[in-house]
Amino acid sequence: MRLAATAYVGFSTVLFPDAPAYLLGAEALSTTGRYPLRTDPELHIFRPPGYPAFLAAVTLGHPSRIAVAKIANDGLGALGALLIGALSARIVRRRGVAIATGVAAALCPTPVLVATDVQTEPLFLVLMLGSAYLLLAAADRPSANLAAAAGALLAASALTRSSALALAAFLLAPLLDRRYPIRVRAHLGAAALVGFGLTLGPWTLRNALVFHELILVNDGAGCVVYGRNADIALEAARARNREELDRASIRLQEALRRKIAAVAAEVGDSPGLLSRALTKAALDERRADPAGTRYLLAWKAFTWLRPYPDPRYWPGWAVFGVGAYFTALFVLAGVGLARAERRGVRMVCLLTLAVTMLVHVALESNWRYRTTYWDPIVLIYGVSGAAALLRRSERRVA
Repeated sequence: MRLAATAYVGFSTVLFPDAPAYLLGAEALSTTGRYPLRTDPELHIFRPPGYPAFLAAVTLGHPSRIAVAKIANDGLGALGALLIGALSARIVRRRGVAIATGVAAALCPTPVLVATDVQTEPLFLVLMLGSAYLLLAAADRPSANLAAAAGALLAASALTRSSALALAAFLLAPLLDRRYPIRVRAHLGAAALVGFGLTLGPWTLRNALVFHELILVNDGAGCVVYGRNADIALEAARARNREELDRASIRLQEALRRKIAAVAAEVGDSPGLLSRALTKAALDERRADPAGTRYLLAWKAFTWLRPYPDPRYWPGWAVFGVGAYFTALFVLAGVGLARAERRGVRMVCLLTLAVTMLVHVALESNWRYRTTYWDPIVLIYGVSGAAALLRRSERRVA
């Protein structure tokens, strides 16, 4: 599926706007052995290093081999589907349902789409799902080694996309597992945090040595906050069609560059100061316009929750087809969650849905981001919900 979709898009085309930054980081790693101070020179920021390091590795130091990078993404996407099926086997504990969930994950349209370009989603999804699987396995055994590995994979996912830092608290989920004494539970939680810290720590230390500041992963938060929450973001939110959206996006990028240039002159070369200055500027504009703030937050929440892609950008058949698919999947996931046998796992999943939505509505709400965080949970419980309804229907017929 993913190879066919990539062939349709083109094995050598690079359409994703952030791809040049990742390729620049991979090229610097391949040629100098060091990560660049800026992967986006115009924005004065550097991206998380995980995906550029992956690109450098899979292309054997030649990131310009776009086809190789895309095929590697396709492989990661397929592995992600297998991991979703494996998670279903541990959560639902029905082999047939787990296989059906893996098949559904393989055919789900949004993960197939994001695997067709040079972007972080396939790698991030594999690392995050791997962490979830190992943490669940660690709690079921119990095993401190698996818990430490789960923490390490979550840190690796944060080094690929820094928003995963918001999930670090879930490494302590074994503390709530009443099957074991508190000493065992504390040991599992501590092991997970140690694995997380040992994996993330070297990169954070590198940032401290290079920039003389505490930067856990990267310095792009302020840029995101300003670009998606300042007054100029309202124009993009209110755009009614593709032409208006394109014009608003261009003006947003121009305004962001002007603001960065003005702020950068004041704060010098400090990434932390620049990020904080941009964040403060965006918050000042939001406080000055309460009505605009309410509109922007409502629009971002709707953008995150709607079952269909942006009709300003996608053709009608895609909006209708994908919308119908996700509407049905959301309803079935509700059934699956209501009937879930592992209530502790269900609670962690619901909290994950809530935390990831809140973080992205506050920062940047994007359908592509929701796909990464929400689709695995929705698929696992959606397929289990469909299986439950099917069993109920068979009993009635019998």
